[in-house]
Amino acid sequence: MNPFQKLLGKRQPFSDPTEEAALILLRTADRLEYRCGQLFRQHGLTNSQYNVLRILRGEGEPLPSLEIGRRMLQPVPAMTGLIDRLQKLGLVDRQRIPMDRRQILVGLTEQGSRLVANIDEPLKVLMSEMFGNLSPEDLQQLTQLLEKTRQQIEPAV
Repeated sequence: MNPFQKLLGKRQPFSDPTEEAALILLRTADRLEYRCGQLFRQHGLTNSQYNVLRILRGEGEPLPSLEIGRRMLQPVPAMTGLIDRLQKLGLVDRQRIPMDRRQILVGLTEQGSRLVANIDEPLKVLMSEMFGNLSPEDLQQLTQLLEKTRQQIEPAV
């Protein structure tokens, strides 16, 4: 009996390796999200809120909220509400585009930038803990395999 079967209390081996791989991937993704969420909550954020701040920092300039939504790791049905909450926390601001007053850009505030910077080191440590048993070659192979799978199931961008 392999460790994952034991974890699930499964008496018989998986009859389908695809099912086993999918279940391991789902369980692992859930644990990764949970552990990251614990860290973000220590800083007063949800996973989605951190993701918005990460996107804005990476871009280095304000973005339309639709573009932020497109770049999110997980779809957020209420992007406006998410940005509202970040704005109330003083982490982002909104600005209208003079040429197209219907479009609003969302930018990272100095406070938001400092918060993301404060999370950088603890997040790096957490990632090292979670992936510490994998060599750089293992990580590269894992990334390639996950990307192949993602491309198979995600609509073309």
